[in-house]
Amino acid sequence: MIKLSTAQVWVHDQDEALAFYTQKLGFEVRADVTLPEMGNFRWLTVAPPGQEDMAVVLMAIPGPPVMDSETAEQVRSLMAKGFAGTVFLTTDDVQRDYEDLRSRGVEFTEAPEERPYGIDSGFRDPSGNSFRLTEVRELSTL
Repeated sequence: MIKLSTAQVWVHDQDEALAFYTQKLGFEVRADVTLPEMGNFRWLTVAPPGQEDMAVVLMAIPGPPVMDSETAEQVRSLMAKGFAGTVFLTTDDVQRDYEDLRSRGVEFTEAPEERPYGIDSGFRDPSGNSFRLTEVRELSTL
């Protein structure tokens, strides 16, 4: 069976991203490996405590030959606008976690708000990646 194991977000600075994800979001480091034989490529993954089967790769924007400078700049531009993708986090109490994350220095772009599917809020990481923090309620099916 195929299972989802990792998802990737682009980051400008892996050390800055690591500090944000561990110190502010409370994630744990799953892997932090530098491979000299691949030009010191760093494989850095984090995940929420207790969620052992999934991790987020904090991927530095590569240079040539992997990515040409024009493409790298396009990725940076999308990140700056918050459109390089979205990470969706769920919680059983969005207001509690919103207050906790704010006290740790996470700057929210949207405070918790009632929506048809639950209570939803938004923030961005230091690289500009978009996050949704949601308390999901069951939707009735038609």
